[in-house]
Amino acid sequence: MFTGLIETTGRVAAMEPMGSGVRLTLTADWPISPAVGDSICVSGCCLTLAEPAAADGGSIRLGFDVVPESLQRTTLGGLRPGSRVNLEASCTPSTLLGGHIVQGHVEGVGEMVRVQRGDDWRVTVRPPAELMPCIAPKGSVTLEGISLTIAAVDIAERTFEVAVIPTTLAKTTLGEATAGQPCNIETDIIARTVVHHARYYAAATDTGA
Repeated sequence: MFTGLIETTGRVAAMEPMGSGVRLTLTADWPISPAVGDSICVSGCCLTLAEPAAADGGSIRLGFDVVPESLQRTTLGGLRPGSRVNLEASCTPSTLLGGHIVQGHVEGVGEMVRVQRGDDWRVTVRPPAELMPCIAPKGSVTLEGISLTIAAVDIAERTFEVAVIPTTLAKTTLGEATAGQPCNIETDIIARTVVHHARYYAAATDTGA
């Protein structure tokens, strides 16, 4: 589990074919010593460290095996050497939950349709249609691993908007966002659970079935 508070960003060092997937190697300036098997959130995707973290100058190198499902259903398949990614280590029972509960299970890839820069920096996102019922004004959403508050929802346009503070712009990849860019989306687990129950079980409960 994660909180959506990005700890650092890294760069893709290599994407090497391995079986039907790839070995993704990242470098990052990050003072942690993860062990093989540890979970790390890479731009919203929960990945398992596949090899011991190695020192690389003042940085560390992290290797992950990424399966075809993840490559096809997230933005990971579009990464190239030099691509920048958001990173967060998994949380513990004593971690300060400053964001919201994030599983690292990307539900779909959306599109950043507008990026409004300036003092009031906003990003408008169009998610896959099936995710819209889980998007609520002032609720939480995860974009590229970042915990964000939904500022506005446009049901007719099937979009939602997030307001981005300067700290988030400086510490994550959102400062480089451009219109037309794909993004990993994970909706809030509480909203998702309520919507799922309402869709598939509420009618049966109401009728006593």
